[in-house]
Amino acid sequence: MESWSNPAFRPYEETTTVVNPSHRKPSTPRAANGFCGPTRVFCVPPPPSRDEDLLTRPSWVDAKTALSQITKGKATGNTAALRLRARLQTHLFHLGCFVQRHAGKVLFVGLLVLSTFCVGLKSASLETDVEKLWVEKGGRLEKELDYVESSLGQGSGMTNQIILQTAKQKGANILRRDALQAHLNVVTVAARVQIEMFDITWELKDLCNSPSAPTFDIHYVDQIFEKLFPCITITPLDCFWEGSKVLGPDFPVIIPNLGSGVRWTTLNPVKLFENMKTGFLLSAATFFPFNTVEDFMKRAGITTGYQEKPCLNPRDPECPDTAPNKHSQQALDIGAELTGGCYGFATKYMHWPENLVVGGVKKNKTGHLVKAEALQTVVQLMGERDMYEFWKDNYVVHNIDWTVEKALEILRAWQKKFAEEVLVYSRTGNDTKAYHIDAFSTTAMSDILHDFSEVSGTRIALGYVLMLIYACVSLLRWTDMVNSQSGVGIAGVILVAISVAAGLGFCAILGIAFNASTTQIVPFLALGLGVDDVFLLAHTYVSTINSAIPYEDKIGECLKRTGVSVILTSVTNMCAFFAAAIIPVPALRSFALQAAILVLFNVASILLIFPAIISLDLKRKKDDRIDVFCCFVRPSCDEVTEMTAMENSHRYSAPIVAHDKHDVVMRALPSTGGGGNTIRTLSILAPASENAASSRKDLTLSKEVPKVAAFKSAAKTSKETHSDRWTLTRFAREHYGPALQKTSVKVCAAVVFVALLVASVWGMLKVTDGLDLMDIVPRGTSEYRFLTAQSKYFGFYNMFAVTQGNFEYPTNQRLLYEYHSAFTRVDKIIKDDNGGLPDFWLSYFRDWLVGLQKAFDKDWRDGCINQERWFQNASDEGILAYKLLVQTGHVDNPIDKSLVTQIRLVDAEGLVHPKAFYNYLSAWVSNDALAYSASQSSLRPEPRQWFHDAQDVELKIPKSQPLVYAQMPFYLNNLGGTKQITEVIEEVRFICRKFEDRGLPNFPTGIPFTFWEQYLGLRFYMTLALLSVLAATFLVVAVLLVNPWAATIVVAFLAIMVIELFGFMGFVGIRLSAVPAVVLIVTVGIGMEFVGHVCLGFLTSLGSRDQRMGMAIEHMFAPVVHGAVSTLLGVLMLAFSQFDFIVKYFFCVLFALMLIGLLNGLLLFPVALSLLGPTSEVVPNKDRNRIETPTPEPSPRKERSKGLRAAFGKRVHPRVNSDNSLTTITEEPPSWHSSHEIIVEPEVVVETTTYPPSPGFHGPPKHHRQSSNEDQDSDGISPLRGLSGITTKVTATTKVKVEVHTPLPGSVERDHIYRHSSRRNKEGSPSVRVAEMDGNSDSGGGR
Repeated sequence: MESWSNPAFRPYEETTTVVNPSHRKPSTPRAANGFCGPTRVFCVPPPPSRDEDLLTRPSWVDAKTALSQITKGKATGNTAALRLRARLQTHLFHLGCFVQRHAGKVLFVGLLVLSTFCVGLKSASLETDVEKLWVEKGGRLEKELDYVESSLGQGSGMTNQIILQTAKQKGANILRRDALQAHLNVVTVAARVQIEMFDITWELKDLCNSPSAPTFDIHYVDQIFEKLFPCITITPLDCFWEGSKVLGPDFPVIIPNLGSGVRWTTLNPVKLFENMKTGFLLSAATFFPFNTVEDFMKRAGITTGYQEKPCLNPRDPECPDTAPNKHSQQALDIGAELTGGCYGFATKYMHWPENLVVGGVKKNKTGHLVKAEALQTVVQLMGERDMYEFWKDNYVVHNIDWTVEKALEILRAWQKKFAEEVLVYSRTGNDTKAYHIDAFSTTAMSDILHDFSEVSGTRIALGYVLMLIYACVSLLRWTDMVNSQSGVGIAGVILVAISVAAGLGFCAILGIAFNASTTQIVPFLALGLGVDDVFLLAHTYVSTINSAIPYEDKIGECLKRTGVSVILTSVTNMCAFFAAAIIPVPALRSFALQAAILVLFNVASILLIFPAIISLDLKRKKDDRIDVFCCFVRPSCDEVTEMTAMENSHRYSAPIVAHDKHDVVMRALPSTGGGGNTIRTLSILAPASENAASSRKDLTLSKEVPKVAAFKSAAKTSKETHSDRWTLTRFAREHYGPALQKTSVKVCAAVVFVALLVASVWGMLKVTDGLDLMDIVPRGTSEYRFLTAQSKYFGFYNMFAVTQGNFEYPTNQRLLYEYHSAFTRVDKIIKDDNGGLPDFWLSYFRDWLVGLQKAFDKDWRDGCINQERWFQNASDEGILAYKLLVQTGHVDNPIDKSLVTQIRLVDAEGLVHPKAFYNYLSAWVSNDALAYSASQSSLRPEPRQWFHDAQDVELKIPKSQPLVYAQMPFYLNNLGGTKQITEVIEEVRFICRKFEDRGLPNFPTGIPFTFWEQYLGLRFYMTLALLSVLAATFLVVAVLLVNPWAATIVVAFLAIMVIELFGFMGFVGIRLSAVPAVVLIVTVGIGMEFVGHVCLGFLTSLGSRDQRMGMAIEHMFAPVVHGAVSTLLGVLMLAFSQFDFIVKYFFCVLFALMLIGLLNGLLLFPVALSLLGPTSEVVPNKDRNRIETPTPEPSPRKERSKGLRAAFGKRVHPRVNSDNSLTTITEEPPSWHSSHEIIVEPEVVVETTTYPPSPGFHGPPKHHRQSSNEDQDSDGISPLRGLSGITTKVTATTKVKVEVHTPLPGSVERDHIYRHSSRRNKEGSPSVRVAEMDGNSDSGGGR
């Protein structure tokens, strides 16, 4: 099929209008706009305009026509691209026609399907767990976290509840008694917090991590120790007696025979123990292991408690007499007391380093504190797993179906109440007015991340409303509500919103979890990508409704032209996002998959459902109904006002000149009514080739024109008047496009491009990695102040060095010691008073055994123990050592008494006897519980329980299983920024790799590694994602356009846009984290909407690079600008978020992305195309600016009746195409069975006589004559007699060679549905082609 059958190129049919003067009403105002209304005269709309894009942009309108030009040798070009596009356009055309025929059904079914997927949003899950969001899938960190979880269980470990105090006056010294007193009051209030859940009262003692007390067989003694052992609280108050007030207990502990109850404010453990030894019941004293308790206290450093520590307020009545400043009443040097840190009640295991409890310090030359700006208290709570294990066998929870989830719920509720109480007291207390006191916990962090990830329905709704308003206003025509497109714009935005919801619902059905990227970026990204296509389709729809395309083909033609562009950008975006899904980071992968799925839903909605909406709008226009309010019909005008000759002569006296690229045939129509009311018309049948047009002179009708010409001129005037309003397309065509073609503008654009690129590269170098937690917390809140101060003064985090299984701990103890001491070189790890590291579990284990060995050696020397047995006077520690020494470590032969004299529990090198290592371990964990709990080693499998009883003569000690998990705790401090944290991570990782190579399987774990280790590989994965996206974009563009050079230019500019946005981040101080990395990946998808359409418009246009660039800008300027502005309006709502992070990292970045896209897509990219752009897909051989006039397709095949076939006795054959160019089609008598050439030399004389108006005459004042060889009236009407007029005569002669072809057997299949052609051939009429034509014309005039 050739493009003569293209609906856009069919000649429109003539219009005959009968003027009845009787219908004229004097009250009707006169106008020349051709429309009905109070200021309109003509009700008949102007004839539809031709579509000239077929000649200047053939592959955009109809790729098959362009391909036929190449096939016939009339042009050269990219045949592969044209074949692919022709096939796509054919399918899109049929799809559009189908949708138009069944618009209601398609719309109903489409919306029903989308609504069904929207239901999937009910199953959406919001993921806020950092481990599940940013830990590399299948990577090292995920394996390590899985190992920890499988070994300890999910929710094991401990959590920290932190109270931080700073002065409101910046830089003020907080080492004051009133400051510490205020801190004490806040901590005391917080420690008394209680909550009611599951009909149980929960307080701090029920939730905290407290040191393990030794276990005895005497129940009430165990109860005493359990109540006295307080929660572990790291606080600067432990340097003073007032620290005992924090420990409690709330109710005094009653000790039998010792009088009043005991609290830590009055407790002296040494004196209490002496009183217990002397005042205990004799029956119990006989069996109570006083020596064991005494030894336990010595090992733990439990001495006088807080009784010998100075008092902050020596005048306090409760201040003990043993306090150093009780009697002197001297003011304390608080800085000196805090220097070196503080100690808890068990000084061996509870040393709180100085930089853990005070921050912003300043020291003198001797190293003593003279100033500090912050105080910090840390309350350690159990994790939900540990809390579950602690309470699961307790009677208190037997009726509430105790689970880990319930434990977590209780912890969260208590932490929330804790923070609230601190905040209330800090605001209302008289002693806290000069200070900021804030509380924070892991629960608060989880809540912040959850709030940050929550979908703000209000912001999204307002953003979409702004888009709706913009779509309505931008497509609205106030002066012509029938041809207005507001309803289409509103429906398009709503459709895209529904498709976004449906796509997210489908993602939820697939199990793709939502996160902050999904909730904050994806809705606006998908809407922006979809709205761009909506405006593109609406723009093309407007340009096709006024063309000569048959009504039933309009939507098909619209979809045929824009569908390829929509498919190009959408498929590119889908492939790009799917390619980005190869990144193993779960948050980025989820985002990429969700974005790709939403693009898929968008393109399906745009190509299937939106055409149905346009079809309904087309029907609305056909029925002359008002836009949006389609229930109202524009008032019909049944008056036709006659225009007198004088009016015509004044209004339409300008000559009508035939366009130099079109053939004009003057044809007279037969009268349809009274002879005086006939209007004659000009019919433009087809555009001719430029050569043919240039070989003849223009036919000009001067002075006056017939009334139909006046009508057409009025219609044209109306169209021009309507187009006088300012539009983006007109601006691009008349001003912007021509400006870009100027050399000076190109030079300026090149300079701007180079400067912008250099500045962007420089900005990229300034981008640092990291994400401050205060960025995701609303300003002015307690959490924001806490995070700011904590980052500035402390930067405190827990860290553990984990050793794994498949390692012989008993025989590799030296390697474990070396591993532990290697962390001394990490500067940010807190050291003890001697500059070394705190002991770890193996050190505590060894020290315990050394103590036992000493007791055994003493008893051996005293004769209390021999090789075979011990005696009654032997010490408990000596007996325990004897039981340990006889262990062989073999299950089949566990006891060997000869070992008592052969081995030592710890050899001279400080190594535990390896053969019985796991027997010793069972005894240590059970009998030195305080040291084991202080070590925080979390040994797995848990060592077996075995409690020593000196009266038990059983020597066998159960052997524990080989260890597969052990950890060494460290405290990290002064980690204020991402750079410092990542440096520590790299140092620690280097140590771990070093010992991994030496055979020790190990890894670090803790919050810094979970949150910040992503930055070690973030740039790598971001670069990998960008390269994948750009590579996918290149492949898709190169395949769909079959033009690698065009794909190269497109990808180059997409990469440049990424660089520019990256540079912008550096200039405004945005750090590189996962979210900006996602936006940088998004840049490729959004950028494709700016450059993809322009590139396709450039490729499909004809002419020089400048001309093609101008045509591409004219066609794509309005859709691109509308799409960008609508997206900006949607993103605008992010600027009003309470989260600075959303404003800075989402709004600013996306806003900059839109501006960068507009700058590149509408300025730099077109200029680059005008200089380096690929050649056109079609390059005509003769005139590079347009293709030659296409030849017509064969007439539609018609079935002849049997009677007619019998009458003629011949078959009917289809006509065969000719390669010659068509200019004018005429029809001959039905001698279709002949075949010969004839030479025709016609002469055409056009004579026009204009008569002056006469009174009372309302008929046609002009007489138009047409003659060929003979002068006669065209319609049999004689000239008016008795009137003189001006006569203009034009004569044209030509020589035409005509080929008359006899139909040949066979048939030619037509792959386009031929409907309502204005050119009808009689059945059996021959096919006439004009082989060549030359001619001349002359004109003359007379009176």
